[in-house]
Amino acid sequence: MPGFTSNCIPRSISGQWRRLGVMTLLLCQWALAAQAAPCARPLRMAMMEWPPYFYPNEKGEAVGADIELIRAVFKEAGCSLELAEIVPRNRRYAMFKAGELDIIPGASDTPERREFAWFGRAYRMETVSFFTLPAKLALYRDITGFQDLLSRRIALLSLNAGWFGPEYEQYIGRLQEARLSSTFETFEKGLLMLMRERGELIMADHATLLLEASRLKMELAPLPYHPSNAPVHLMFSKKTVSEEDVQRLNAAQERLETRGALRAIRARYNVQY
Repeated sequence: MPGFTSNCIPRSISGQWRRLGVMTLLLCQWALAAQAAPCARPLRMAMMEWPPYFYPNEKGEAVGADIELIRAVFKEAGCSLELAEIVPRNRRYAMFKAGELDIIPGASDTPERREFAWFGRAYRMETVSFFTLPAKLALYRDITGFQDLLSRRIALLSLNAGWFGPEYEQYIGRLQEARLSSTFETFEKGLLMLMRERGELIMADHATLLLEASRLKMELAPLPYHPSNAPVHLMFSKKTVSEEDVQRLNAAQERLETRGALRAIRARYNVQY
């Protein structure tokens, strides 16, 4: 390949140096081929209703910050991505653990999940917040943690699956025992539960809940306390995705970060990193 010769081996060499040059050429070819090699097969991920990160537009096409970031990384790596239909959150997680889905985006890296999943590089931050109705903000703005919910018997609404930080994991069982915890599948349902006073506070991704409230023409008041502000990753099934493919995608992501391509996508969506 002419391009390799000009980059890897000087043209005016002989003898021992030429043999060394040939070895260098082979190493150069191997490294560049590995960088350009595609994933072993197309990787499958389910469509989601998760604005502003990943959701269907009016035409049913996947749009949002996460899917745009993911597609950029896959294109850079020369890998193919397949989108399956929307499935409920708990079902999606079960399918992933069973090897029926290869990827879950926006995932928190935990020791428990590392038993069955690889994690890609972090690609953005996720802030989980408490919200209430504006008329009740004065009652709850001084909350500093889940212990306050227990001691003051404040009912919480939260998603029916997901990782919301170590403090939530520490207290969720006690909240459930005290009947202070109710869950929802969709953000719309959660907000309707809040309006009907099925809970006093609702907890979810900060940007998503504000967008959904705006769509419903509903006012929300965020509390100063945030249960979690942490990086999220692509989570890959160990049953179906090789570690080599994860490394290939990580390398592609690193190249795009260096060039500023992913930063530009995040900036368009006002997403933190």
